Order: sequence, then structure tokens, then C-alpha cells
Amino acid sequence: MNEVYEFIKSAQTYYLATVEGDQPRVRPFGTVDIFEDKLYIQTGKIKPVSKQIQANPKVEICAFKDGTWLRVSGELVRDDRVEAKAHMLAGYPELQAMYSAKDDNTEVLYFNNAEATFSSFTAAPKTVKF
Repeated sequence: MNEVYEFIKSAQTYYLATVEGDQPRVRPFGTVDIFEDKLYIQTGKIKPVSKQIQANPKVEICAFKDGTWLRVSGELVRDDRVEAKAHMLAGYPELQAMYSAKDDNTEVLYFNNAEATFSSFTAAPKTVKF
């Protein structure tokens, strides 16, 4: 999982795919964290992406860097604890103007039953489960 985190963090931007009814939705994200041995992402509860995740927690993210791409699929689980939110926001001070660990909008979610696959055109795929 640390290799997955390091890849996403160094890529800086990844794309999160959700579904809304039968319509796929994809958007760029940049937040990632490891807290209590779980891989977390962050968003706002007022955003459509939050509502999509709550309706169907199965998601996939994709990041690309230096000719290698990473796909992570799994289910996202909301963690409403202040400690989890504070840990995420500590790594992203620029977000602290919009989000707070104690507000009702900040949402952190961790991957459950995740499978991550590193791929490229020059090497065999490598899969990690966590």
C-alpha cells in the first residue's frame, strides 16, 4: 500500500471514477493520505461526488507518471472522525481555508477491499491488494 500511496502522491493528480445512476463520472483529485494503515482520499460532503460515493461506494482511481499508470479499485468508506480529517488536512495546508477537521462538510474516505495494478507498455502488470 505504501508503494501505491507514494506513486499517487508523486503523480500529484489522479482521476476518480464514480457512477451516477448509469452514467460514469470522472474528475481530477489530488488528496491522498495513509492513516491507521488505510489509504484515504478527501472531498466535501456537499459535492456531487460525495453523493455518488454514498449511493455506490465502488470506485476506481487512475494516476499516470513517467510512462506508468496505476489503477486502484475498491469501495470507499466514510470516516467521520476528527482525527482522520485532521491527519489528511495536515498534509494539505492549502485546503485548510476551505475545509476543517471539525466542520460538517469535510469528508475523508478510505479504501476497503482495494486492488491496485501498476501497468506500462514495457513491463508486466503488478497487482497489490490491501
